[in-house]
Amino acid sequence: MRVLHGINFGLAPGSVTALLGANGAGKTTTLRALCALVRSQGQITFDGQRIDRLATEDIVRLGIAHVPDGRGTFTHLTTEENLRLGAYVRHDKGEVAADVERVYGYFPRLKERRRQQAGTLSGGEQQMLALARALMLRPRLLLLDEPSFGLAPLLVQEFFKILGQINRSEGVGVLLVEQNAAIALELADHAYVIETGRIVLAGRTDEIKRNEAVRASYLGC
Repeated sequence: MRVLHGINFGLAPGSVTALLGANGAGKTTTLRALCALVRSQGQITFDGQRIDRLATEDIVRLGIAHVPDGRGTFTHLTTEENLRLGAYVRHDKGEVAADVERVYGYFPRLKERRRQQAGTLSGGEQQMLALARALMLRPRLLLLDEPSFGLAPLLVQEFFKILGQINRSEGVGVLLVEQNAAIALELADHAYVIETGRIVLAGRTDEIKRNEAVRASYLGC
């Protein structure tokens, strides 16, 4: 089934961009297309290089990290083993241990549970682990798919606060797919609204938040 229809958009380096839309609009498929996890036509470029013909593992090596919905942790491995797997394509193995400690700085609870089996972590801790594992790649771009799904409101606030810190301190770009439009627009610089596989609205988040259709459909006001 063809899900996307002529989508055309761009991301500024180091920016946070939100992709909003209803269930089934094509948001997750867009992220998967960027990682070559689904078949696609057309051109996808990253830092001036076409990547639409590359294999998924080669896209990862360029510094694009995908955090899928459902978290995707390796449940039978420990927290720290999951983190080390995030660095599997890196060649600077001597610096991996330092980066483990770096991500523990963002997520102290993961350090407390470093030897705990990942499948026994809470939902919020598993979501933090999924993001921390992606950071072990030292990514230039994070693709995040519904990170707030299933989390309590206080955990959502904590998670997005940490995400903002990572963006500001490390300059990591973020493409964020998120049902919680209000919190996504608070974090993002730009936003795109997708409906039935097409971009129908684009702009800076302050402009998007003032749009009456967006306010009615996604912000509940």
